[in-house]
This record gives sequence, C-alpha cells and structure tokens, in this order.
Amino acid sequence: MKDKLQLFENHPVRYVWDEEHEKYWFSVVDIVRILTDQPDQKGARNYWKVLKKRLKDEGNESVTNSNQLKLKSSDGKKYLTDVADTEQILRLVQSIPSKKAEPFKMWLAKVGNEFIDEAADPELAIDRAVNNYRRLGYSENWINQRLKTIEARKALTDEWDKSGVKQGKEYAVLTDLMYKTWAGMSTREYKRHKGLKKENLRDNMTNTELVLNMLAEVAATDISTELQPMSKEDSARIALSGAEVAKNARIDLEERSGTKVISPKNAKNIRQIELDGGDE
Repeated sequence: MKDKLQLFENHPVRYVWDEEHEKYWFSVVDIVRILTDQPDQKGARNYWKVLKKRLKDEGNESVTNSNQLKLKSSDGKKYLTDVADTEQILRLVQSIPSKKAEPFKMWLAKVGNEFIDEAADPELAIDRAVNNYRRLGYSENWINQRLKTIEARKALTDEWDKSGVKQGKEYAVLTDLMYKTWAGMSTREYKRHKGLKKENLRDNMTNTELVLNMLAEVAATDISTELQPMSKEDSARIALSGAEVAKNARIDLEERSGTKVISPKNAKNIRQIELDGGDE
C-alpha cells in the first residue's frame, strides 16, 4: 500500500488504497484538522485524542476502532497514523459539529467515484492533476512541462525498483544526490533557497529548472537501461552520471545567458515568471 494525497479546499488529506480489502483508508487527523479548522497538525492530533476518548467512553466503537498505517508526514518521514475507511469517516463527520460537514461528505463521495473511475482510466487522474494546477494559477506552458517531468520521474524510479532501491528514504537519498550534483544544492538547501518548507520542490521550479531536472532523470534512466545495475550502489553511480549531464548543461546555459538558472522564485510568483518571460 502506498499513501497519496487528495485536496479538500486546498487542504491535503492522506489516503491509502487497501487492495486486500478493496477499500480506501483516510488519515483521521487530516480530516479532523479540516472539520475543526485547526491551524496545524498538532492541534488536530490533540482534538482527535480528546474526541477519541469521549467516543470510546460513550461506546462509539464504530468510529474509534480505527486502524493505524504508516503515512508520510510533512518532514518526509513515515509515522503510524490513525486511519479510517469511508464508513467510519462519515460517522466521524457526524460526531464533529462543523459547517464543513456537508461539503466534506459531498467531497468524500466525489473522491470515491474519482478513485474508481481513475482505476479504469488512468488518463482521468492526469486530467484532474491538470485542473488542480490550473486552479492554482500555473500557466499552460508550465503545466505541460510539469507533466513531462512526472513521466520522466516514473521511468527513473522504475529503474531504481529493478536494482533494489526502496521507496522512501533510499529514493530520497538518490534524489538528493542528483540535486546536489546538477543544481549544486541539496534538496533542503534548494527548498530554503526558494523560501519553501513543506511544499513540493518541483511544483515551485521554473520551466528551465524543470527541464534541467528532467534532463538529469532522463539521462540517468537511459544509462540505467543500458548498464542494467544490480545494486543500490550501482544505481547511485548512475544517478550521479545522469545528474552530471544536467550540471554541464546548466553551466553552459549560465555562461551563455549570463544569468543563474537556480531561481529563488517559487509558485507564489510563478505567474510573474511567465509575465517576465524568463527564469532569472
């Protein structure tokens, strides 16, 4: 099972598809935070802790008998988190006085249908991603480029999987190595350069940054396809080689243009980047 994200009014909700039981599990804390307008996850966890005890005392086990699964947190690490299926979530919504209760129930029903539809037709998931980016104000040019980077990333991680690289920490280590090589910054340094904290780094890249990052991943994928690495160490060396291709391209572009490629701009001013006609 792999955790993913859905958005309700720009608020993230983590979820997992359980193939064995053919059902979705949603993060209870994420939903509690939305329904109670908590400013952060800590407040939502405290609210859920108190509510969970009260419901248990009342004998409401249909809500409190929640499972726990490891879901990715804002720090990139995975922690055991209370999760509930759709039926339990609907009962939870009824237990929390909230003006968002009805909109959330409608959203939950809509999301359920989307998941089913997307399983039958993956193109629908792509369409939904495009619409989300449009709603957030990204240009069509940027969106098209972002979709290409997703395809390139998938091809690279498929190669990593073949050589035994594990999702999560090991993916992150190789990704960090590639950023350090082609961009001259670690993932954390790159995000700090753009004034980011929890946000997705690629969603805050300019077109040029996206292209160079994609070049690094495509190059690594092509090299991996030819060399057929058999270990994590082999894949790390190949990741480095691919990133060096993008590094050389970045340096050459900077020398020819006279401007730095790695931009401090982020998604908040992505529209201005398009208006300026450049990525400086």
